[in-house]
Amino acid sequence: MGSSFSCCGSEKVEEGLTSGGENNSASWRIFTYKELHTATNGFSEDYKLGEGGFGSVYWGKTSDGLQIAVKKLKSMNSKAEMEFAVEVEVLGRVRHKNLLGLRGYCAGSDQRLIVYDYMPNLSLLSHLHGQFAGEVQLDWKKRMKIALGSAEGLLYLHHEVTPHIIHRDIKASNVLLDSNFEPLVADFGFAKLIPEGVSHMTTRVKGTLGYLAPEYAMWGKVSESCDVYSFGILLLEIITGRKPIEKLPGGIKRTITEWAEPHITRGRFKDLVDPKLRGNFDENQLIRTINAAALCVQNEPDKRPTMREVVALLKGQDGNAKGTNMRIKSVKYGEDLMALDQESDEENHGGEDESSMYGVFGALEAHKIQNPYKRYADRR
Repeated sequence: MGSSFSCCGSEKVEEGLTSGGENNSASWRIFTYKELHTATNGFSEDYKLGEGGFGSVYWGKTSDGLQIAVKKLKSMNSKAEMEFAVEVEVLGRVRHKNLLGLRGYCAGSDQRLIVYDYMPNLSLLSHLHGQFAGEVQLDWKKRMKIALGSAEGLLYLHHEVTPHIIHRDIKASNVLLDSNFEPLVADFGFAKLIPEGVSHMTTRVKGTLGYLAPEYAMWGKVSESCDVYSFGILLLEIITGRKPIEKLPGGIKRTITEWAEPHITRGRFKDLVDPKLRGNFDENQLIRTINAAALCVQNEPDKRPTMREVVALLKGQDGNAKGTNMRIKSVKYGEDLMALDQESDEENHGGEDESSMYGVFGALEAHKIQNPYKRYADRR
């Protein structure tokens, strides 16, 4: 590079449309490294939102006052290069209010950075299991809004964009929340573009154990139905406030479907609801959402609904959906997969994998996170 602050050299700045969030009519562009260096105060530790295996994410503010989140990749090996290329490619294609679009990127000889709109309410995970969990900001109405919006974002990926896109990493940390708690599905580093006429592909397994469809986790067979399964787990997580895999005394692990199965089988739907809601929920919506979740997490991929049908179920317009299914057969991952999950736990000293927990905004630890906007918004 000619200058330490050059990222794109003297190439012409390209622009395009972006989508998602409160600024979904804005355009994306190529940023210079100098711009992002200035916006993040030299990638200051005080501006850091999180850190994971991929690198770090920083809060920033551009010269025109736009709050941004900048993902700075740690190393440019072939794996990181591929994920960067896939994410920029996919983000450049998507145009939907419930998908986190591309604000811009910077790609130089030794730097790879992706720029997004900053989401002030962080992720769904931060509200269910992280720093905001105790505040119970997610009432029933917000949870249903998040469920439906996320489903509509996936419907767009599976059925409306060409070529169709399989996300492959649907989870609570990859559902970001804007200031109005509108959900935006994020983090497309593992996404697959599916050519016309192809129903499924076999590939190396990516994603997060607990959300993975059995045929994908065990054999690497990926299709839109894998996302549907992951979304069913996400629905159960939204309803119950429980994690996809819980650690029990003695080192035993239990999936959310194992826990939910007896309650659903016995029709004890109210027992599934997050106790933090103190009984404040709509019973008809609860039954619809449990039905949708139970259909999504069926073992056989061809018995799961499409995301178009899931959206109809959540809206109560389920005339063409695959019926009701108030029974589920919980998935038990093989011992080899659980062993890998255990190894991951040990590598992280008994904790969660930070990068997988918090997705695009990195590891947002409860005792460290503050809202940088409150600290820095008035300084510029």
